[in-house]
Amino acid sequence: MEKLILLKSAASAEAVRGPMPRMAPTRRASLEIEVVDANSEALRLAEEDDTVKAHARPMPLKLIAPRKANDATSRSQIQAAISAGKSWGIEAVGGHDCPYDGDGVVVAVLDTGIDRHHVAFDDQDLEIIERDFTGTGNGDTDGHGTHCAATIFGRDVNGVRIGVAPGIRKALIAKVIGGSAGTEALLEGFQWALSNGANIVSMSLGFDFPNYREWLVRNGYAPEAATSQALETFMDNIRLFDTLLEMNRHQQAIGRSAVVVAASGNESGRDADKPYVIQRSSPSAAIGVISVGAVMRDGDELTIAPFSNTNPTLVGPGVGIVSAGKVTATKNDALEAMDGTSMACPHIAGLAALHWQAASIHDRKADEIGARVRNSCRRELITDENVTIADIGQGLALAPGKPSASKRGGWQPGR
Repeated sequence: MEKLILLKSAASAEAVRGPMPRMAPTRRASLEIEVVDANSEALRLAEEDDTVKAHARPMPLKLIAPRKANDATSRSQIQAAISAGKSWGIEAVGGHDCPYDGDGVVVAVLDTGIDRHHVAFDDQDLEIIERDFTGTGNGDTDGHGTHCAATIFGRDVNGVRIGVAPGIRKALIAKVIGGSAGTEALLEGFQWALSNGANIVSMSLGFDFPNYREWLVRNGYAPEAATSQALETFMDNIRLFDTLLEMNRHQQAIGRSAVVVAASGNESGRDADKPYVIQRSSPSAAIGVISVGAVMRDGDELTIAPFSNTNPTLVGPGVGIVSAGKVTATKNDALEAMDGTSMACPHIAGLAALHWQAASIHDRKADEIGARVRNSCRRELITDENVTIADIGQGLALAPGKPSASKRGGWQPGR
């Protein structure tokens, strides 16, 4: 039987810290996740229960799957990074000469897990906390999560810089993709990240509408009914995630909110015989999420990647991105080049960590840091005359520059 996910409001007491120990505890709003059988009675109760803020049948999740160039191109991209001493995306966003490194910022990566045995994570000052929400165990047999995590906070690999914010000392790795995991894994992983103090949450994943529709057909739905049910479930899942994000925003007052960054998707075909573009995918389309498209190098210029979905919030480097590769029995320092908005997303998550560190203490709130990342963007850096605002949003995001001398604790975008 299908299941039904309920997001229910709950109240938890929290003592107020400060010089007045007799003050009564305050109460903060939170959400609990409950899973029940999806029958007509459960649906009726969900509609009538005031504590149920949103409900949906779970959908499968999918990676915003990277695109892989041919072997010769990949080798060339890796060699270019080795020769330069850094992945080209680091320099494109101004990370190579940024005075900040992410120290003191907690980042969460919701993906396929992490292979912490890679040399990119070999730092005694780096705390990696893993939690599996898929039932398949910690670790990363896919390699996608490891590549993304290393792009955010990976240490140098044999002299090659791959991490935008290599000074990050605490990373929360929520494995939410694997096995038959779906929406519940995403919601639980997100909740776990917030409850463990994440300042930045990075997600290169999406709801798998086609696979869910096909599953419905295999389980007896007529094709037309399957499409209708899949559309309804898809919209319900967006509302689920919107509700969770609303809670994230409300928790800013007690310092528990996070900047949420997500890949916009790789489904467009701008280089096809009949070019087409696809709207950004969910959950990157949810309210309050920084949706990230991908740009690529074209000689000395930047242009939109042909696969990048339209209407992102902004863009980051997403083609030929060199980061941590798969660990083998004999090699733990492999580098691998990947293409995708999945690769652009962790660049922006890393930049958000730099902006968080650069901000004065009273400005370290999710909305403020998100605004700083957006305000750092420059459209004129994408030079293709055929590129539109819908393609690149607010433009290429940049690292913060040196603190302003005219304003203590101030900042300016990287140049």
